[in-house]
Amino acid sequence: MQIYTFIYRLLMSVGMAALATQAVAVELPELDCLVEPHMVVEVSSPVSGVIQAIYVDRSDVVQQGQKLVELESAVEQASVELARARAAMDGEVKSSATNFAFNKRKYKRIKQLYVKKAVPFHQKDEAETDLKLAQLKVRQAKKNKKIAGLELKRAEENLKRRTIKSPIAGVVVARFKSPGEFVEEEPIVMLAQIDPLRVEVVVPVSAFGSIKPGMRAEITPEASGVFHGTVSIVDRVIDAASGTFGVRVELPNPDHRLPGGLKCRVRFLLDVASP
Repeated sequence: MQIYTFIYRLLMSVGMAALATQAVAVELPELDCLVEPHMVVEVSSPVSGVIQAIYVDRSDVVQQGQKLVELESAVEQASVELARARAAMDGEVKSSATNFAFNKRKYKRIKQLYVKKAVPFHQKDEAETDLKLAQLKVRQAKKNKKIAGLELKRAEENLKRRTIKSPIAGVVVARFKSPGEFVEEEPIVMLAQIDPLRVEVVVPVSAFGSIKPGMRAEITPEASGVFHGTVSIVDRVIDAASGTFGVRVELPNPDHRLPGGLKCRVRFLLDVASP
């Protein structure tokens, strides 16, 4: 009888273990959340100057790399033209190369005459020295041309800094300056990236360990509709005063249907496996 009881308990334990290891869909209670832009950037100028034109205004949609602001750049444009003209000059290189070729032929002739003892040693030495000096002039001319090319590149980069482009794709939140104003370090426009959006949630400590990055979440904003996102960040430090921790959900928003700043409700769908 004991043997049968043992076998029965063994079978029951195996069956219960098999059932316990099956994944069961569990839902946490809905929690309050806030829909925020993925990134907010205050765009300023890397150089000081007077604003010549601003090409965007509040609520405009901008793409990454789009021209936002242009500063007055007449001096920088003139510097580029001057540097380009210097970089294009190759007269020094050509003249030094011609002089080197001439001195090379001259030294070759004098060397042959010196072997035949038709010219004295000092004349051969002078021709050899002239050849070395001509070779150094060729090298110096090439270096000067290279430096002129680098100066052109620096002038072009200085000119590019007078044009401010968007670092992100998003919308214009605010515009702080107007054409004709002088700017130095203060921001000119504020941009917000709203694709994707980020949903910030404060979760009770009792749910710690249940929510993990990659899990799905359903977000119901104030406006209407239900949207689906993915958990991207779970804080690893608990706020002892409130007994909560933070969770961030990434919410795709390709058509900019949702604005940032909305209150919402979020529900996490967990796949829990019993140990």
